[in-house]
Amino acid sequence: AAACALFGVITYGAHMTVYEQKQGADDGAAACVRVWVPRRSATKPTYAGMLDNSVAGGIAGGTSALDTIVREAAEEASLDPEWVRSRARSVGAVSYYFRTKAGWLQPEVEYVYDMRLEPGEAQLVPMDGEAESFELMTIDEVVSRMRAGEFKPNCALVLIDFLVRHGYLTAENEPRYLEINQ
Repeated sequence: AAACALFGVITYGAHMTVYEQKQGADDGAAACVRVWVPRRSATKPTYAGMLDNSVAGGIAGGTSALDTIVREAAEEASLDPEWVRSRARSVGAVSYYFRTKAGWLQPEVEYVYDMRLEPGEAQLVPMDGEAESFELMTIDEVVSRMRAGEFKPNCALVLIDFLVRHGYLTAENEPRYLEINQ
C-alpha cells in the first residue's frame, strides 16, 4: 500500500458510521441522533489522536468490503461479527484523491456502511489499541469538531456523506452545499 501513490494505484477501504436513533424518530431531527466516534490512539503512525469513523479499515486483496467492516468492528470496537454482519447496511461509496506529504496524488475509494442502533443497544469499546476511546456525539458536535479539523480527513468525507444522505446537511443550511457535494 505504501507504494500505491507512486504508481497511481487505487486503494480501497470500508467505513461504517454507527449511530443511535430511537425507532420512529424523525430522520431530519438531528437532536435525536448520536454517532459513535473513536479517538485514534496517540501511538498510531498516522493521524494520531484524531477523531475517526466508528469502524474503518483498508480492504485487503481477496476480501470484500463487508468482510472488512465485520473484521474491523470486532477488532476496533469489540462488536460481535455475526451481529454486525446482520446489521451493517451498504449505503454507497465515496472516491477522492489524497495528496501525500511528498505531493503524490493517491486515488482512494471508500465503501460506506451505516449501522443504526436503538439508544443503549450496544457499547463500542476499544479492542486492538487502534482507538483509545469512543464517544457518543450529537450531529452538532460532529459538525463542530469536523469544522475544527479534529477528524482524519477521509473520515470527515465519509461523515459528510452521512450528513447529506440523512438530510442534516442541505442547500438550505449550508451555503457551500454544491461545492461540498462536488
